[in-house]
Amino acid sequence: MEQTYMKEQPILNLLLKMSLPMVVSMLVNSLYNIVDSFFVAKISENAMTALSLVFPVQNLINAVMIGFGIGINAVISFYLGAADQKKADQAASQGMLLGTFHGILLMIICLVVIHPFLSLFTNDAKIVNLGLRYSKIVFLFSVFFAWELVFEKVFQAVGKMNISMICLMSGCLVNIFLDPVLIFGLGPFPSLGIEGAALATGLGQTFSAILYLIFYMVAPISVKFRRAYFKPDFALCKKMYSIGIPASLNMALPSLLISSLNVILAGFGQSYVFVLGVYYKLQTFLYLPANGVIQGMRPLIGYNYGAKEHSRVNKIYQTSLILVLAIMAVGTVLCLCIPGTLIHLFTATPATIKIGSSALHIICLGFLVSSVSVTSSGALEGLGMGLPSLIISLCRYTLIIIPLAFLLSLLQGASGVWHAFWITEAITAIISYWIYHRKVRAL
Repeated sequence: MEQTYMKEQPILNLLLKMSLPMVVSMLVNSLYNIVDSFFVAKISENAMTALSLVFPVQNLINAVMIGFGIGINAVISFYLGAADQKKADQAASQGMLLGTFHGILLMIICLVVIHPFLSLFTNDAKIVNLGLRYSKIVFLFSVFFAWELVFEKVFQAVGKMNISMICLMSGCLVNIFLDPVLIFGLGPFPSLGIEGAALATGLGQTFSAILYLIFYMVAPISVKFRRAYFKPDFALCKKMYSIGIPASLNMALPSLLISSLNVILAGFGQSYVFVLGVYYKLQTFLYLPANGVIQGMRPLIGYNYGAKEHSRVNKIYQTSLILVLAIMAVGTVLCLCIPGTLIHLFTATPATIKIGSSALHIICLGFLVSSVSVTSSGALEGLGMGLPSLIISLCRYTLIIIPLAFLLSLLQGASGVWHAFWITEAITAIISYWIYHRKVRAL
């Protein structure tokens, strides 16, 4: 098999080779998130608040698509390591079929529920209207996003990280270019406002999907999409879903967290909801590059696990943890040194900047310790252990932080919510370290 280098090359070099293209693409994706929010914030603070309220629903779509993609990736990597080409092709083919179904279903569900969902968090008709105008366009591109994600995870499973980087970056750059053009009506284009932001997002995702298809046709990879394999194989689908469902829940949990915290913070004023939305935009600039390392790690761990190279599995985990720690250290320094500058990217209101600066100072205390949870969760997914990974995410996003944020908000006001972040990360790091090493010893 052409992927045998995954169990032969030195681990650090191999991990960097697999991760760096994804880190670069994740950084560009992070830049897109910030630029997108920057331009939306220029429309009005209400538009940015609307985007923050829609974000949990968008994150739900992302969670299902990416989570199932992780299942596809892990299964393909395992079968490539076990030298079973037919099963690898079957996983890719059925993954594409099921991904298309997920895209259609989620598009319909989200379009139906978005209005009552927005009304749960605000009585401001202008914010609700802006949220509806944005979401009704962006959700229409769900199928294209599904195709993009399936291609991405298949290409990553065979080690084609450079192609994945090119496609992801190209889609992000198209989005960044189209944002000001469609929002403000530059050149011959009409001014579409918040609808322009939604259209730019959808067209960027579509462009990435088309680019993946072109690469697949021009430079074929070892794993093939075959029509003969579209007939569902129950055992194979079960294997993908056993990893994909917990991974999807892992990624959906932040939506539940944000929605819960929005309810708590709304009692202290709309500015706190705005700051939470800005924080989640900013933290993507940190956690997405870390996720780039995890994306490079998953196929390596899955392949070596399938090839029964268990000692390399442990070394890949340890090296990945060090790389993620380095990324988190950079984020901590930035949030401690220039919090006001970061918040000022999204608002010029002095009171909001003060609130946001205080929030970043407190929340960033948990960045370093979160490296253990992030790396352990990703490693368990690469090993095909979706349930233990889900337990870690439940601790990070629901079981600990939500009740803790509520209790601390009663004692310390809104700042209590910010303190709940770093306390939760410290507790979860201990739990995740224990879970990972307990599972690895059982291999």
